[in-house]
Amino acid sequence: MTLLLAWMHPFFVSVTEVQHNAAEQSLEISVKVFIDDFEKALTPGAGFTVDLSNPKDTAKTNQVVFQYLQKHLQVKVNGIPVKLQYVGYEKEREAAWCYVQVEQVPTVSKIDIDNSLLYNAFDKQINIMHVIVNGNRKSTKVAYPDSKASFSF
Repeated sequence: MTLLLAWMHPFFVSVTEVQHNAAEQSLEISVKVFIDDFEKALTPGAGFTVDLSNPKDTAKTNQVVFQYLQKHLQVKVNGIPVKLQYVGYEKEREAAWCYVQVEQVPTVSKIDIDNSLLYNAFDKQINIMHVIVNGNRKSTKVAYPDSKASFSF
């Protein structure tokens, strides 16, 4: 059975995109993760079994998702830590898209990201990151246990 499960889902990966919206002076951040993996990472800290597809309490589930993102996705802009604001999450087939934003970001010369998403659940986790500033896209990946990446523009 373990071999079958490994074949069905042989890797653990998330994709995070950070885009600077110069007109709105904000960062728009989206995170795509496999729902089953995300639920496994969320449940221990939630105090209940997290079901993102059919949440029993939507407000509580959103709170758990946001707290997890705050803990495992930390961002600095131009050397200064920024505060994430939760927008929400949505389900797309077997994936979840989570959305956060940062307001009052007029210019970006450097973004530092500490991304340990799903590291509490999987020691083979890989987190891919794309950062877009002024149409310039830079990408990297980090793999457990490494979590830090820096992007200069």
